[in-house]
Amino acid sequence: MMSESDLVGRLRAAGSVFAEEEAAVLTSSAGSADHLEAMTGRRLAGVPLEVVVGWAEFCGERIALDAGVFVPRARTGILVAEGARLIGPGAVVVDLCCGSGAVAVALHTRVPDLRLLVAADIDPVAVACARRNLHPLGGQVFEGDLFGALPDDLRGAVDLVVVNAPYVPTDAIATMPSEARDHEPRIALDGGADGVDVHRRVVGAAGEWLAPGGHLVIETSRRQASITAQAFSDGGLEPSIVSSEEVDGTAVIGVVHRR
Repeated sequence: MMSESDLVGRLRAAGSVFAEEEAAVLTSSAGSADHLEAMTGRRLAGVPLEVVVGWAEFCGERIALDAGVFVPRARTGILVAEGARLIGPGAVVVDLCCGSGAVAVALHTRVPDLRLLVAADIDPVAVACARRNLHPLGGQVFEGDLFGALPDDLRGAVDLVVVNAPYVPTDAIATMPSEARDHEPRIALDGGADGVDVHRRVVGAAGEWLAPGGHLVIETSRRQASITAQAFSDGGLEPSIVSSEEVDGTAVIGVVHRR
């Protein structure tokens, strides 16, 4: 098996700015010298590290990851931190646009004894991956378009909806790193002309699904936060913008006070 120092050199020569960290992950994940060489070749070809090794670290959790599924980013940890702050035991939680289900997994760890943990995504590849991560925890994963994927008996009964919907403006996708642009599904990236099209759709329907006192938390960017907040206001939810320097994340929170 090649030495870790040789692997670091190959990764650095290919442009990796985290060569030492990547080499450690590849080495620890390899079952043999041939396996390590094969994984290294895929990484050098530009395949995201998390896809190469089949897992991603997110909020201290190891999340199983399949090719073609959005790779969870550290900044999405703001959904976990804010969501855990807003709910307690017995809550009903929905993770929309769930991808691998990473946010739901992390919330399950941080909030004990949830009454129900549900995730949904429109992409069948993501749904299959999320089921691998959530079914062992007792979570349910549904395939479909936003709230339309959910069982009707959840209408008006959800305490927390967390959403990492696509929010990259369509014209900005071409400027993204090739790892995302070439290896993640466009449906997980493209948020429309201003990046907030899906946010508007979520907010427009959220009031039907949230229980009184329930919260909607949507990840956004600092630059787009005011546009996402306006979507909340237009949908009848009073918005508050929160940011985390620790994970460089931003989200907008809205609450349903009463019907």
